[in-house]
Amino acid sequence: MEVLDSLVIGAGQAGLAASYFLRERRIDHVVLDANPQAGGAWQHRWASLTMADVHGVADLPGSPAPTRSGAAANVAVPDYFEGYERWHHLPVLRPVRVDRVESEGDLLAVHADDRSWWTRTLINASGTWTRPFVPFYPGISSFGGEQVHTAHYPGAEHFRGKRVLVVGGGASAVQFLGELAPVTDTLWVTRRPPVWREELDADAGLAAVTAVEERVRRGLPPASVVSVTGLALRPQEQEAARLGAYDRLPMFDRIEVDGVRWSSGRDDRFERVDAILWATGFRPAVDHLGPLGLRTSEGGIALVPVRGNVQGATTTVVDPRVQLVGYGPSASTIGASRAGRQAALAVSRLLAADREDAAG
Repeated sequence: MEVLDSLVIGAGQAGLAASYFLRERRIDHVVLDANPQAGGAWQHRWASLTMADVHGVADLPGSPAPTRSGAAANVAVPDYFEGYERWHHLPVLRPVRVDRVESEGDLLAVHADDRSWWTRTLINASGTWTRPFVPFYPGISSFGGEQVHTAHYPGAEHFRGKRVLVVGGGASAVQFLGELAPVTDTLWVTRRPPVWREELDADAGLAAVTAVEERVRRGLPPASVVSVTGLALRPQEQEAARLGAYDRLPMFDRIEVDGVRWSSGRDDRFERVDAILWATGFRPAVDHLGPLGLRTSEGGIALVPVRGNVQGATTTVVDPRVQLVGYGPSASTIGASRAGRQAALAVSRLLAADREDAAG
């Protein structure tokens, strides 16, 4: 059977960066991508999200990212990725949805339906988009209205005339309220009061990523960077702010057929809503790595810290053959590209050490 030196799962920002640096080091590999076309999770983003709305798409190594403009992000970024794959002749195979990865002696076996690959090392870049998270609340299954997660947001016009409850304290919730409030009635609930900022300076950004890196180092599930950095309103959200869309309510206690109820405080309160928009984030899509036993008792995957590089932690503690990119501190476009370089370096070092052992 053919044995690869490395294999990358996922062809988003992190996977493409990792492939670029593997190719630069002449490391034999393939990239398996579950999507039928290039673009990673970006091709699934909502149609109203423009390049001017996104927080920024970092450059892939050796190629500038699309400029901030009115172009739809779910078109501009996939076009960028598709051109990047062709220009750099990256060995992407699609659509290939990996079911499981198993350890077979010195090799890792990667299985997808009736196909399998064997590799000496693995770089996992499967992201989070395929694992939308909706928290459980009593009565959630009894709600008679519509429930939609960020991953399936249909746009503001879909909700015109409906009273929409937006749940979540992240940047997506702020953006959705900015679109929804001018066209329909909204409510906003979060677990914690939002922390607003004018802009994110370099020190605050470093502190945020460092906090996430510390959790990953301890084997805890990664936390949201926004929980540390805070939130900001952009010009296009000022009208929603004027309308009171960002007057946040605490989390409700239960969901009823036609709304939500708060009952743990001094006063019982009920709000009728027609739709619930869950802007409650995603979880890392790493279930296919389950057979490798990488998770700690805390539920996360511990990574080996890299001195002086908080976004460079990619090597799993349990199995150094496995690198995670776009996970924890590198779960951003700029972090993903940096982690891709670090992962390729770790793979190169491991392969060199294996060759030395074999020669010795």
